[in-house]
Amino acid sequence: MAFSCASGKNRPSGKHRKPGRFERTTARAAGVAALTATGVVGTLAAPALAAEPAAEQTGLMPVVAVEDTIALQIDAQAAAQERAAAEAAARKQAAEEAARHLAAEKAKEEREAKERAAREAERKRLLSYVSPIAGSYVSTSYQSGGAVWSSGSHTGIDFHAASGTSVHAVGAGTVVEAGWGGAYGNNVVIEMNDGTYTQYGHLSSIGVSVGQTVTPGQQIGLSGATGNVTGAHLHFEARTTAEYGSDIDPVAYLRSHGVDI
Repeated sequence: MAFSCASGKNRPSGKHRKPGRFERTTARAAGVAALTATGVVGTLAAPALAAEPAAEQTGLMPVVAVEDTIALQIDAQAAAQERAAAEAAARKQAAEEAARHLAAEKAKEEREAKERAAREAERKRLLSYVSPIAGSYVSTSYQSGGAVWSSGSHTGIDFHAASGTSVHAVGAGTVVEAGWGGAYGNNVVIEMNDGTYTQYGHLSSIGVSVGQTVTPGQQIGLSGATGNVTGAHLHFEARTTAEYGSDIDPVAYLRSHGVDI
């Protein structure tokens, strides 16, 4: 019995079928990519591929090129992000440094302002005047008459004070006398910084020495009843010189320097 085949030629099928031309070309193109990466394609693979179309003809090389371009773009983006992060860190560091510098300058200015204020306060204090007896009052006025004074009148003023009361320098100056003063008993004479002189008499004790500088309100002794007195008090004089007889009005003197008595 005779058989005929409608196709005229039997074609293998299934696992025994040979790879088609497209499949071989695709496989070879994939091999090209691998061999190109190792540098072998130029020496070993060229003869084997001579009979097949170039990879460019299959459309696979443009795909590889696109992937390379994307990889380059990703690398460039990562580098740009790193640069941006570095620049942001540098800006942050610069801002922090500027803030520290500003804070240091502000602290310096505040410190200098405090120092200036302290110097000004000290200057004002040294120029200030106070009462020789805190919280006291004048018990005998200037130029009061009476036989008790050898000159016939009071050359100073008396401040009410119990014995042992603190006596203060009325202003800044230098001690020019500290010791026994005859009728004045224990006394202190101070040359003031403005060129005038002040005297403190009848002290029970003296707390300064000649040549010593004093400041306003500094304790120079304690009140008492030494010398020609009838009771404890402070005799205070203002003078144009250190000598007896150059006295001026003590109340007017103190008030001219801002002391309220």
